[in-house]
Amino acid sequence: MKFSTRNMMKTVSLMSFMTLSVFTFSQEGENLVSNPSFESIDKKVKRLGSIASATGWSSPTGARADLFVSSKIEEINVPMNAFGKEDAKDGVNYAGIVSYSYGNKMPRTYVLNKLDAPLKKGMQYCVKLNISLSEASKYASNNVGVKLSKKPFSTDGKVSIIEEPSVMHFNNDQKIITARYNWTEICGVFEAKGGEKYITIGNFLSDEETKMERMKKDKNVKVTQVIAAYYYIDDISVVLIDANKGEKCDCAAEDAGDSYSTTIYQKVFNVTEEMTSKEKVEVQQVYFAFGRNKMNTEGQQSLDLIAAEMKANPETKLQINGHNNVMEDEVGLENDYYADMDNKRIGAVMKYLQEQGIDSGRMLPTQKGSETLNTDVKDSDDDDLKMAKNRRVTFKVR
Repeated sequence: MKFSTRNMMKTVSLMSFMTLSVFTFSQEGENLVSNPSFESIDKKVKRLGSIASATGWSSPTGARADLFVSSKIEEINVPMNAFGKEDAKDGVNYAGIVSYSYGNKMPRTYVLNKLDAPLKKGMQYCVKLNISLSEASKYASNNVGVKLSKKPFSTDGKVSIIEEPSVMHFNNDQKIITARYNWTEICGVFEAKGGEKYITIGNFLSDEETKMERMKKDKNVKVTQVIAAYYYIDDISVVLIDANKGEKCDCAAEDAGDSYSTTIYQKVFNVTEEMTSKEKVEVQQVYFAFGRNKMNTEGQQSLDLIAAEMKANPETKLQINGHNNVMEDEVGLENDYYADMDNKRIGAVMKYLQEQGIDSGRMLPTQKGSETLNTDVKDSDDDDLKMAKNRRVTFKVR
């Protein structure tokens, strides 16, 4: 039987196409980051700097990143450890890195992982991770991001890796991440040059290109402050997306809520001299747009009043009740950005009150979800107004 060169070329081309199709199909919807939440452990964690104990993870420089697990050793325990308190975004464990330090007195740290499969040239990938600023941090910074590379970074020196990042917060904006009580999503789309096999997480820009903000120490936090921006890291993913099928990378963009409702309900709170301090505080409510935890001027005014009353009554403790609406629950099942909006709103309120000088130890965060409906809702309200009335934070004096 004769087999022509032309037929051979067709067969090879077909096989190459089939191989590419199988390769592409096998990646669709799969997270290429192995052990993305640091749950799999190769050996017992005994001290800080033990990121290599997490299966598949390591530090690419001589300054080792940290791994936090459920442990009797306090400094590496979860949720309370040497750098503060944080519950994992996913599972139990999480990692920790230094993204910036004043005068470079604490060397930056990074975490590195080999992907389950190399990235394919020209294909787009949705890259996500979650970070939370530790309470021990004297500073907060921007520029925490991801570098996807063909070869792993590797040096014994305690040095900064200066590279062009593949993905940073909200497609490379310059926002400083100051949230201490909730996880902040870093998210973006990366178009592969082809053959990228490794993911490295940290700050890849120089100190001159890095913005920082000095943070106030919470008097109730019993951890030693470090002259650095130290972030917990958890729940990392690199997933192939097919734009031809309408697939998107659902990043937690700051204007994401606009596609649903921008309505912010507001009511007039009647505060009189005859009211007790407790009554003045408990009548206040803070309202939000759909999928947002950003407060408007009226909300800030309510919190200013609450802060003044708490300063005048130093023994007072404040229960902060976070609420969301049913649609946020439903959308949150498909898009993590909208999940736990009640908790995110609590975090925003606590942060604002702390900035006014109120210790977090006097605040009692309480998630209410969408079950406790606002008594201000009327049958005559349209659906948008009903939802807006339920997106709120309420208060109770203890």
